[in-house]
Amino acid sequence: MSTGRALWRRLPPWAVDAGLVALAALDAWINLLGEGTPPMWACAAAGSAGLFLRRRFPLAAFLLTLPMTLFMDVAVAPIAALYTLAASTRNRPLLAGCALLNATAATLLWPLSDAFGGDRTWTLVQFVYTLATAFAPVLFGQLVQAGHDVARQLVEVEEAREHERALHAQTVLARERAQLAREMHDVVSHQVSLIAVQAGALQVAAKDPDAREAARTIRTLSAHTLDELRHMVTLLRASGGKATELTPQPTLADLQQLISNSGIETTLTGELPPGISTTAQRTVYRTVQEALTNVRKHAPGARADVRLWHDAHHFGVTVTNTAPARPTVPLPSARHGLIGLRERAELLDGTLTAEPTPEGGYTIELRAPARSD
Repeated sequence: MSTGRALWRRLPPWAVDAGLVALAALDAWINLLGEGTPPMWACAAAGSAGLFLRRRFPLAAFLLTLPMTLFMDVAVAPIAALYTLAASTRNRPLLAGCALLNATAATLLWPLSDAFGGDRTWTLVQFVYTLATAFAPVLFGQLVQAGHDVARQLVEVEEAREHERALHAQTVLARERAQLAREMHDVVSHQVSLIAVQAGALQVAAKDPDAREAARTIRTLSAHTLDELRHMVTLLRASGGKATELTPQPTLADLQQLISNSGIETTLTGELPPGISTTAQRTVYRTVQEALTNVRKHAPGARADVRLWHDAHHFGVTVTNTAPARPTVPLPSARHGLIGLRERAELLDGTLTAEPTPEGGYTIELRAPARSD
């Protein structure tokens, strides 16, 4: 059964249409043999050849078969035309009307005067029989159309299930990534931060130059490890999409763009010493970013001043904002942002202070040694 269906599907459409035209012509030739007139042969030729149009113009192909149905008792051409029309349209009234037309044309006799001169009961019986015969290809065509609809819907359902399974897998992956990120942040990050702080303290307290150099190396490696670890945690917390792009970390060159996109009236003054490490540049950037975020959240309408500074021994950034110009909306805050900034400052052997100003504003200042690395 499957082999026959496969062979049937391999046939080109023009070969199938040519076979139907040949069968329709043979059917008409058998009916007209010995008694056909030129008009009848013309109608038979038009109705048979009209099957070539059944795929693109099924209604026109059916209408071309009506004259030959009126002249002769043919079956191939009208049945093929009705089936094609029923398989290609959902207009039920149109299909019923075409079946009725086909039954009427097949019941009538030519000349028409002979159709009403005989037994009317037999004419009615013949009409009912012909109408039932005409509805057979219509119902079969609708059944085939419904089968195609069901097959298409099954494909859509399967695609929807595959999509749901993919979404579920992505959700599970994102949940696992978030859990792993929390574990890494809660356990590894704090331990590495503690190692860096202890190494910095050992570097200051050690008397032996080799011990100080070893402590400095440990602190520097811990700082780089912690920075890479935080970047990895950020990637793990990203959504479980198809790909996660590794964007470059911000530096001082991105500071002006950060201020421009903050939506806060901000002035940037001062400068930092040339040649500071990329870790220090990221720390300054994150400090300004967190400060402007706090202004936007807790001091609506306030202005901010970002001042970069350095002297012979230290460098830093001071962000000061004015009092809020509009009533503030209390928002919950775990102050994790400031904790993270203090950890970054400690990695630079520096400090971070955050305190209100007498005018009702707020100041955040990062201060680090000029030669922290």
